[in-house]
Amino acid sequence: MRIVVLAGGTSTERDVSISSGILVAAALREKGHEVVLLDVFKGYECDICDVYALFKQNYSFTDSVKVGDTISDIDEIIEERRDKSNRYLGENVIDICSYADITFLALHGGAGENGQIQATLDLLGLKYTGSPYLGSALAMNKGITKSVLIQKHILTPQGEIYKSAKDAMAWDIFPCVVKPCSGGSSVGITIAQNADEYKESVAEAFSYGEDEIVVEEYVKGREFSVGLLGGKALPPIEIIPNEGFYDYKTKYQAGAARDVCPADITPDEDKTLRDAAVATYNALHLESYARVDFILTEDGRAYCLEANTLPGMTPTSLLPQEAKVEGISYADLCEQIIEISMKKYEK
Repeated sequence: MRIVVLAGGTSTERDVSISSGILVAAALREKGHEVVLLDVFKGYECDICDVYALFKQNYSFTDSVKVGDTISDIDEIIEERRDKSNRYLGENVIDICSYADITFLALHGGAGENGQIQATLDLLGLKYTGSPYLGSALAMNKGITKSVLIQKHILTPQGEIYKSAKDAMAWDIFPCVVKPCSGGSSVGITIAQNADEYKESVAEAFSYGEDEIVVEEYVKGREFSVGLLGGKALPPIEIIPNEGFYDYKTKYQAGAARDVCPADITPDEDKTLRDAAVATYNALHLESYARVDFILTEDGRAYCLEANTLPGMTPTSLLPQEAKVEGISYADLCEQIIEISMKKYEK
């Protein structure tokens, strides 16, 4: 197959996306596919674009990236672009994707995960991996996700959505969790133990340019994630941070957390987590694959925190670890995601 792997973009998760894209492209090439790894934002900046040649040479816009403790400077990324614009789709992106059998979305956050790129590709009749635009939009907005989960009677922490720091001062339950409404990779998420910390957390959450934030009750328990392939739940994985909680730094710095899969839980707890993951997947209209995050309390209740429509595929990511327990190698996982996604277009 001819496959475009789209990575990069302008979200706070740009580096994570590139890390995922590099590995996905390498794995698919290992399987014998012709693969172009493309930065969705910078595109292919050449006056002459021989798409056929790009696939034959297995073109990659980069072969390395370091996911650091902090996020990329997006203003610098825009300045490096040839036309200096902030238009999301880079030069020749659509033309190159049009030549592919399918586009593998290795994007994380922003327009790459909130349904905008999915809707664009739908309008152009181009095939892509992962959930369609509706499920992507529902899952990306944590406030809407919470509303849907409550409506479907899926356990989730109680919380509120605030559109300004002033309105957010109405919250008075501590400790609590404060997060940007549409961020990913735990960027901007903090735990506030008291009113003073809460003010700082609200300012932090709003600093990422979003119009609203989510504040929710802090639920004490163990952290788990459950991946899904084609709507079927994979073995739950427990995340045990060396310190603090599972934030951006902990997620992408090797050794910052211990991931246990299969998790050390009872059969009943395993079933509770898997059933809740499938229920969340269906409630949010997700397709192909996803990952759902939970807090499991001492009394065995699974609180859904959020759903990820384009789970990370980096060296420390959770979905590949879960698949491995099921006997699915990284390269096979990439192919299975494509095969499952292609079935969307058979309907």
